[in-house]
Amino acid sequence: MKKPSRAPFYTIIGILALFGLITAWMRHVQMEIPFTPGVQKPVWLIEARIDFDATGEPITARLGLPDNPPGFRSFSEQAAAPGYGYSVVTENAVRRGEWSKREALGPQTIYYKTQFIDVQDEVAVATQLEQPQAAHVDWDGPSQETAAQQVLDTALARSSNPQSLTRELIKQFNNDNLDQNAALLLSAQTDRSALIEKLVNQAGIPARPALGLYLEDARRHQSLSRLVQVYDGKEWVLFNPATGEQGVPENLLLWHTGGESILDVAGGNRSRVSFSMIHQTVPALDLIKAQYKESAFSVLSIQHLPIEEQSMFKLLLLLPMGALVVVFMRIIIGLKTSGTFMPILIAMAFLQTSLVLGVVSFVTVVAMGLVLRTYLSRLNLLLISRIATLVVLVIFIISALSLIGYQMGFNTGMTITFFPMIIIAWTIERMSILWEEEGPKEVMVQGGGSLLVAVLAYALMQLSLVGHLTFNFPELNLVALALIMLMGQYTGYKLSELRRFRAMVDNVEKGNVEKKGAES
Repeated sequence: MKKPSRAPFYTIIGILALFGLITAWMRHVQMEIPFTPGVQKPVWLIEARIDFDATGEPITARLGLPDNPPGFRSFSEQAAAPGYGYSVVTENAVRRGEWSKREALGPQTIYYKTQFIDVQDEVAVATQLEQPQAAHVDWDGPSQETAAQQVLDTALARSSNPQSLTRELIKQFNNDNLDQNAALLLSAQTDRSALIEKLVNQAGIPARPALGLYLEDARRHQSLSRLVQVYDGKEWVLFNPATGEQGVPENLLLWHTGGESILDVAGGNRSRVSFSMIHQTVPALDLIKAQYKESAFSVLSIQHLPIEEQSMFKLLLLLPMGALVVVFMRIIIGLKTSGTFMPILIAMAFLQTSLVLGVVSFVTVVAMGLVLRTYLSRLNLLLISRIATLVVLVIFIISALSLIGYQMGFNTGMTITFFPMIIIAWTIERMSILWEEEGPKEVMVQGGGSLLVAVLAYALMQLSLVGHLTFNFPELNLVALALIMLMGQYTGYKLSELRRFRAMVDNVEKGNVEKKGAES
């Protein structure tokens, strides 16, 4: 008779393993969940403080907010201003926080806090929707216009593109020996960034102001630095007019771009804004919960459940790992246990107690149960009544051990109540029958095998890496399922059975040697 093909079975195994691995990888890529526990990520906590004097009129305060600054990603923001209404509005593609109040008088303080993740290693994607145009430039008087044109002509002769033109203009204004034209322009406009912006726009190249915050840990009362952005035909390029540096430094947070003012206050005067910052590290998993609330993986994530349910699932998702150990030890190794999956439940109890305390408690409960079971056998009770009696006695034994442990100062003794009492009662019953039929040796073999498998399952399940992967990547349990099914097809010799054939192999080898000696 032709054996059925195993191709469908191995196809199912491959699909389960690939689906689990691919889904875990997609979750890792899209939600940035690390594959190892305890990963910390650097975070900048930045606080903007707005101070002004209210005049007793209705107040509206607007602050320009950062929007996807290069090299950073915002994952939380909040405002603190008692008595003020707050909302985020977008005007001319600029995000602004708006605080409002019907009436206030005297000094006012408003706080805006935000947290940024450093993502310098990520590739920024340009989102320029339309081609910007150079702004029209006006100068105060013919002398400034002539000086500006001469400065621009000199820079144009020494440059070949928008970047080099901007660098040449910055060099002229930062030169220790200023020429007359540059000195004239600086005397009328001391802000170099505004001069650079106007000259670049006069050359027909779009340019705009930008405000950046240089990040330094534990700094207070910092102000924004004025910078210039120049459009090179593809993207906006940042320049520092004071140093000539091109590009966005790693420690610069681009807070505001464009010609809009950073702070507008109606109903108050003497307004000002300052910044404080702290660099800290937070668990990567906490950031993921805050960033990816709308992700498909996040919606299906266990982290959305209440904490009580999360704790339950964290233990349940470890069961496939325990089952994998049991299947391997029984099918491949050939170890005998008392009950098929009782070691998994014992290992789960060990997770709630501790290994040493759990082993001592388990052995004590079973030993005392066997003694009581020996007495019950003399009463000739029916099976159901005998098992029910054992359950009650096991409950009393565990309760007594817990109370004794507590009185002796072992607070962890109370946790042995996590042992599966019904399963232990059945284990005692089976061991007692096994003792009567096979003798104490077989009881020791199966009982010791159960305890060994439970310890091995506990050793795997208590690893922080295993707990992290099974909880944050539950689809990896499909890989464990594939391995369990694959081992279920194994029909060869178990490793423990090889000992039975050791003597036969030795006799065959000895016979072959003697035969060769006789022939020679």
